[in-house]
Amino acid sequence: MNPLRTLCVLACLVAATLATPNGGNGNGLKQRSNSLNNYEDPSNWVSLSQIEQLPMLKDVTLRRLEEMTVDDGASMLSKLYHLSQFNRVFKPEYAPEASKIKGYIVGERGQKIEFNLNNFVQTVKRQQNFGDDEVTIFIQGLPQTWGQVKKANRKLVQAYEQRYNLQPYPGQADSDEQKSSSEEQQQQRRKQNQEQDDTTTGDLVVINLGDQIEDFEQFATLNVERIGQIIGDRLVQLTNEVNVPQEIIHLIGQGPAAHVAGIAGRQYTRLTGHKLRRITGLDPSKLYAEPDNKLSGLARGDADFVDAIHTSAYGMGTQQRLADVDFYPNGPSEGVPGAENVVEASLRATRYFAESVRPGNERNFPSVAASSYKEYKQNNGYGKRAYMGIATSYDIRGDYMLQVNSKAPFGRNTPAQTQSGFHSVHEAWKQQQQQLEKKNIA
Repeated sequence: MNPLRTLCVLACLVAATLATPNGGNGNGLKQRSNSLNNYEDPSNWVSLSQIEQLPMLKDVTLRRLEEMTVDDGASMLSKLYHLSQFNRVFKPEYAPEASKIKGYIVGERGQKIEFNLNNFVQTVKRQQNFGDDEVTIFIQGLPQTWGQVKKANRKLVQAYEQRYNLQPYPGQADSDEQKSSSEEQQQQRRKQNQEQDDTTTGDLVVINLGDQIEDFEQFATLNVERIGQIIGDRLVQLTNEVNVPQEIIHLIGQGPAAHVAGIAGRQYTRLTGHKLRRITGLDPSKLYAEPDNKLSGLARGDADFVDAIHTSAYGMGTQQRLADVDFYPNGPSEGVPGAENVVEASLRATRYFAESVRPGNERNFPSVAASSYKEYKQNNGYGKRAYMGIATSYDIRGDYMLQVNSKAPFGRNTPAQTQSGFHSVHEAWKQQQQQLEKKNIA
């Protein structure tokens, strides 16, 4: 549907609803079963005057959002989202062809080995030792033509290059996190690296889905089901044709790609009967367009363990609880400290995760179980503790809150920690439990 016509239709529908007592026949705004908001009263979500002030979808761009304050950007996106939910006017119609969705594998020397989703598995087959250890697949959800997106994605790729002992690309040694680390921390990390008998190795795959999203209309109408199923099919091929076991696969999805990752995990389970080991959502976006009579997007159960980091819950992202564990830095809000707009706030989830991936930083983000940020503050940050990021334990459940710094290093827990591999996070927890049992018996 044409963007201008869409808003006109929405305006008419909302006007009719507002003109009818009790919001008409009650078939207006539908909400997901786990939504935190109450939309029963239309006056709670949008008015005719607000509709008139909204821009056309084609005029909503990352640049425009970057030029707005966090509050203004979040307010505009919230109104557009509420309108999109009215009678499901938006349909998930945008699905770029698999051949146009490109990506790359980071080689042992840091080189980019490019592919598209049609020849992904064939490209993997040509790589020696692929899947011998952990396999991380990062699905980018925003276009890298924008500087903030490119920078955040580069940070995550660099972090995995360091973690997997891949040679960085020429000129990519710069890092705010590394520059901000103290000399003492750097000495500790060097000592730890020298003491380790073996190092973490793995394969990093980057899928540039975000580069196929050119405007807000495509962002809002992205068919996450279709794209997720395609990626899920490719993962099944990895297992069947390349012998990559599901227990070493970690999917990471950014923004709308978090939902794509969830669907990919669901498709993998449907076709194989097994679940991927882990799916991480980096500020999962609101779902403006969903299939009729079907809940879509990232959800607990899409993998053995699902975690999500919400850094723009009331802006680019969603406040809905989606995962086994949902992390809310500084509580559910429009943004986080230091972020000047909702785009930057959303990308902080990527930056936080990247910081935790770097060896020695795995426990930079201690968090505490809390049902609200108010509860977290009342308890002065005390309670059941977990670490947000790569070292998140697979046995934790619920909502976790934490405080973060406004600039890198973002984590507030500064001591360096021993590097943990993909499998060793859960194993370390089991070993701790066994040690406690031995002490109790003694």
